[in-house]
Amino acid sequence: MSRINIGGQAVMEGVMMRNNDRYAVAVRKPDKQIEVKTNRCTGTSDRPAVCNLPIVRGVFSFVQSLTIGVKTLMYSAQFFEDEEEEAPKKEKKKKKEKTKEQEARAEKAEMAGTVTFSIVLAVGLFMLLPAWIASLLDDVIKSHALIGLIEGVIRLAIFLGYVIAISRMEDIKRTYMYHGAEHKTINCLEHGNELTVENVMQASRYHKRCGTSFLFIVMIVSILVFMCITVDAMWLRLLLRVLLVPVIAGISYEFIRFAGNSESWIANLLSKPGLLIQRLTTKEPTEDMVEVAIASVEAVLDWRGYLAEQAKNEK
Repeated sequence: MSRINIGGQAVMEGVMMRNNDRYAVAVRKPDKQIEVKTNRCTGTSDRPAVCNLPIVRGVFSFVQSLTIGVKTLMYSAQFFEDEEEEAPKKEKKKKKEKTKEQEARAEKAEMAGTVTFSIVLAVGLFMLLPAWIASLLDDVIKSHALIGLIEGVIRLAIFLGYVIAISRMEDIKRTYMYHGAEHKTINCLEHGNELTVENVMQASRYHKRCGTSFLFIVMIVSILVFMCITVDAMWLRLLLRVLLVPVIAGISYEFIRFAGNSESWIANLLSKPGLLIQRLTTKEPTEDMVEVAIASVEAVLDWRGYLAEQAKNEK
């Protein structure tokens, strides 16, 4: 059974699935009903040619995935906002209601701010902070390669510590369960099985094209890249950490793309560490969570038609 061009992520009490230029987010609302919303985005065929070049396409996909991820996360969160302030609502009615255009501009501005803040925080925490900590050893260790290696180990430790720390939060635990439901659903379909709750529950919750694996590969690639860079000036060292983030993301994307579409021994071997990290970021879902994941897939893919076509091709 061939791989399908579909991916997704877990959101608050739900799952987002994307298939080329369409994506859908399914959310289990407080009343236990499943709400599904579909939308469109820029697909591979709609991009400028330069955006589909190796490395460059990784940068484009990373930014786009982050933007869609934040957007769908904000959408899912709105179903669970506290409705405890009724008085402010009366005050809002006295004000002029915003037009749809104003609301759209405000939403875009909020999303842009959230994405920018997320990128700045990630670069600061996982790139600049490890570089600064490792630089404290410059007077003791003269090998730039060894300093780069130590910096990478610190970066990995911060990343793993962050993942473990947030996994203890109750809301994050449930999100990790939905993450498992997302992976199980895709694995079930890629193995040629119908998307029933029973079939999906039996599938693996680990997948090589996972965003967690991507982030882990980013850490590894950054070690190799920064070990090869010898810069004495601290300000220039930090600047290069920022400037090379797109390059590292692009290289990491190419690896995930290769590993996700290959069953070779080397692809499976190099994917092992990322799959191990997924033991932390995915949990076994409940059946009602799997129902949400299936609803999200059905909104962007005719999986029955897909299975029928694959069966015909294998004859």
